[in-house]
Amino acid sequence: MSLESLAALRKSTRDELSKLAEEDMQHDLRQSDRDALRSAATKLSIHATIGSLLGLGLGVFMAYRVRTTRTIMFKAFRAREKPTKVQFPDGRTEAIPDITPMLQPTTVGDIATYLFFSAGGLFLGGETGLLTGSYSASRTISRDPESRARVETAFRKLRADVLRKEADRLDGGGSVLDSLF
Repeated sequence: MSLESLAALRKSTRDELSKLAEEDMQHDLRQSDRDALRSAATKLSIHATIGSLLGLGLGVFMAYRVRTTRTIMFKAFRAREKPTKVQFPDGRTEAIPDITPMLQPTTVGDIATYLFFSAGGLFLGGETGLLTGSYSASRTISRDPESRARVETAFRKLRADVLRKEADRLDGGGSVLDSLF
């Protein structure tokens, strides 16, 4: 798993906006356009970070609730009177094994609960933050229609440059597997 799978640490979108605001397109954009792009990149980053932190907190809270409920249910199960044998219609009786020790919450189960709920909350919150950040960033960029048109043109040129560089790198004779891994 790479760090790119966490929205708070994902830099591709943020870096593209920052790079667009910096060196490549300075001749195509005005200073106000570059400031709007920097502001949009910052908003995107802040939303993703806050969303990730909130999701992580929600995941830990939900793990705590699940763990507490599991402990309460086990205590109720253990206190309840359970049958010890079964009698069949032909008169034969069979003992029922006690499964109480197998249902007891364990430290490994608690660790797994916290780990998976926290990871799920981190992904859910981070992606939600990335979504709201993208929406907020797009509103920031599209406030001025003329500025938006200049930014879109510059972004298209940047993407074309990036794709040309990628194609040149792939045509350079290097191994495709090296570029993937």
